Amino acid sequence: MRSILPLCALALLSACSQHPSNISKPSDVTFDEARFRQDIKTLASDEFEGRAPTTKGEQLTLDYLSNAFAKMGLEKPNGKDYLQAVPMVSYTASEQQEIQLGEQQLKYRQDVVLGSRHDIASIDINEAPLVFVGYGINAPEYQWNDYQDIDMHGKIAVILVNDPGFARPDAGKFNGKAMTYYGRWNYKFEEASRQGALGAIIIHDTKPASYPWSVVENSWTGAQQDLVRTPTEQAQRVKVEGWITYDVATELFDRSGLSLATISDRAAASAINLALNQTASIAFENRAEYANSYNVVATLPGSSRPDEHILFTAHWDHIGVDANKDGDQIYNGALDNASGTAGILEIARQFADQAKNGHPLARSVTFIATTGEEQGLLGSRYYAANPIYSLDKSVAVFNLDSTNIYGRTTDYTIVGKGKSELENYLVNALKSQNRTAKREKHPESGGFFRSDHFSFAKEGVPAVFAGGGSEPVDEATAQYKAQMKLKMKGCYHNVCDEYREDWDLSGALEDLAIFYQAAFELGNNHDWPGYYKGTEFNALRPAQEKQPSQESAHKSKELANF
Repeated sequence: MRSILPLCALALLSACSQHPSNISKPSDVTFDEARFRQDIKTLASDEFEGRAPTTKGEQLTLDYLSNAFAKMGLEKPNGKDYLQAVPMVSYTASEQQEIQLGEQQLKYRQDVVLGSRHDIASIDINEAPLVFVGYGINAPEYQWNDYQDIDMHGKIAVILVNDPGFARPDAGKFNGKAMTYYGRWNYKFEEASRQGALGAIIIHDTKPASYPWSVVENSWTGAQQDLVRTPTEQAQRVKVEGWITYDVATELFDRSGLSLATISDRAAASAINLALNQTASIAFENRAEYANSYNVVATLPGSSRPDEHILFTAHWDHIGVDANKDGDQIYNGALDNASGTAGILEIARQFADQAKNGHPLARSVTFIATTGEEQGLLGSRYYAANPIYSLDKSVAVFNLDSTNIYGRTTDYTIVGKGKSELENYLVNALKSQNRTAKREKHPESGGFFRSDHFSFAKEGVPAVFAGGGSEPVDEATAQYKAQMKLKMKGCYHNVCDEYREDWDLSGALEDLAIFYQAAFELGNNHDWPGYYKGTEFNALRPAQEKQPSQESAHKSKELANF
């Protein structure tokens, strides 16, 4: 543990620097662990009630972040405050639901979680045909269409989680173990909607989903936020959407004379759709409430090219309070993502202090604490569609989501490594700490598509989601990590994600230094990083150099239709 991490000791501004020699260099930058801790502790406190959008917890969070940015002297983009309104609608499905799949009467939360993103008072579906549509994918570039030759109007799609590459990683399908966007739940609901389906239900399976049923139960019940849609857009959405457990699905398929395991294996081999010859009847009350939530946006203007922006993002929101739970009802979200929000505050302080001391960057640095990430990247999606600063002038995005609480590491994880030239800035910065960049250990979880940087990547802005690592620096750290992993087991999207005084944040502080150094480097040169050829986003902003030979770009083009 260290209270202050001196960046000068990490050889900031190494020989790899590309900025002109006449640009002022900071002589000393420090990251204050006590201050970083206090930010996490405050944002994750019970007082902030789990920071759900459009609640008292949001207002406390907005005030806290706005006051912090004001104290740093950062500019208010709209001249009045640091807030960007994000029009949201909260859909709340009743806990009392009547759900019958085939002959099965299902229990809400225990067996099934369903909701509706329609502004209607009640859902009443009577004997809608159930159709198994494999992975629910329509991907011309993979010659794959699970909806081939079927009319889904009036029918409910039953869908496998993830994509065929997970089940058959050596078959050359999709991206192997690395999840494509086709494996994400939001794609599956969107595609079912495009196909005209009445509803869409995903079969939960822990390994391909990368999280247990408790995450579905905790994250998909209660109020579900979304961006406000036009009446036409809303009418095109499936009327009901949600999840069933694997055990329920197994029984459902058994009643159709099918083996779920066997039919799943067939679905991974080739596109499939199959009537289950059973129906669904679903009834529950539904409520829609409209309110603005807010992104918090603060800018440190550049000295010579203030119209060019480097963005730092972290989502301030979490799940809030569940009054239906016994015992602790607050989802404090300390790791996810009070820690990342505290991280961009600490980075902002360093750049602000350097600017006050006469060392501003040539380019502007803008910090965006986003709302609604837990509900589907809502705040970042809204900003990308309604940018305060033109995306054409947005150089890059560094995203912090759940910082390292497990101590220092010899490696450093770049999620989806091999996509853009922006990664080179992190790799160069790592040299000062004698660390190596690696790809995430479990690309099958689809991490690149699950955090706010993705909203910008889809628009062609180079964006990275990085931090932490898997290799502790020594045996003592390895033992601490093993013990803390046990303490944090099952805490993702659960009430036990609370701030802990015994967290070792030394690794997180080193990661903040890497982000700072990479942004400093990019903020003082004239580079415009791009995406490598063969990646999903190359056509939007192509790289100027060849992709590093040690990395193989993903060949998927799954975003072409979105």
